[in-house]
Amino acid sequence: MKKFLIAAAALAAGVFTMSAQDMAVATETFNKAATILNSEDGNKAEALKLFQEALVQGEACGDEGTELVANCKNIIPDLALSIAKTQLKAGSYDEAIAALGNASELAGKYGSEKVASEAAELLPNAYVAKGQNLIKAKDFAAAKDVLAEAVALAPTDGNANFLLGTALVQTGDTEGAIAALKVAAENGKEAQAGKVLGSTYLKQGVALLKAGKNAEAVEAFETSNSYAPSAQAYKMLANTYNKLSKKTEAIEAAKKYLELDPNAKDAATYKQLIEVLSK
Repeated sequence: MKKFLIAAAALAAGVFTMSAQDMAVATETFNKAATILNSEDGNKAEALKLFQEALVQGEACGDEGTELVANCKNIIPDLALSIAKTQLKAGSYDEAIAALGNASELAGKYGSEKVASEAAELLPNAYVAKGQNLIKAKDFAAAKDVLAEAVALAPTDGNANFLLGTALVQTGDTEGAIAALKVAAENGKEAQAGKVLGSTYLKQGVALLKAGKNAEAVEAFETSNSYAPSAQAYKMLANTYNKLSKKTEAIEAAKKYLELDPNAKDAATYKQLIEVLSK
């Protein structure tokens, strides 16, 4: 019995020693991460990796590691978000998007509602910034896909919808562009979206006119003017109404055309048209 007690005591001492050693390792890892993070040119990615290692090591220490584990869980989501913000500020949009996803996942895992909320708010902005860059580079096909992601995350974001509409116009998706631009106009981008909508409906009207769809063309030109009145749209209306034998409407459209562009090269032609139709 005495030998058994001695053996049990020796085993317990060994477990205690092992636990103490494990805790020392976890603490050392944690302190190393903190030192890197607090240094002037600290590598946040390296610090995050070490905090995550310290967390695993602390969990292996049971009750003794409770405080260290709690500290790691508080630090990790905030640090992951900070990394994402740095990448976003630097214009590394693909990396920022991935980092925001990681921050969101860690926030959910460790119960940080603040980080989860901020990451969710920043993610559409990252897609918008990337899409804006692609538009500047005239890569409209790629831009529309990226901006569609932004709109999926923030359906009523005026800027995201405006940029998406702009990209869709350039890729020939008139219907999609109009839908996005209308949402943009309803959400703080009325002037900018209205201008693009006016131009888009004008192009649509010209296409309909070429297809011999005069009535539909009139509707498109009228809609164009409802968003952004233009001399060109009124000129096309004057011509189309004249084709449809709608004299009154043709006269009014021609007058509006001359009012908006009194020095037009063909001003004399439309003055004559007004005179002829007025008889």
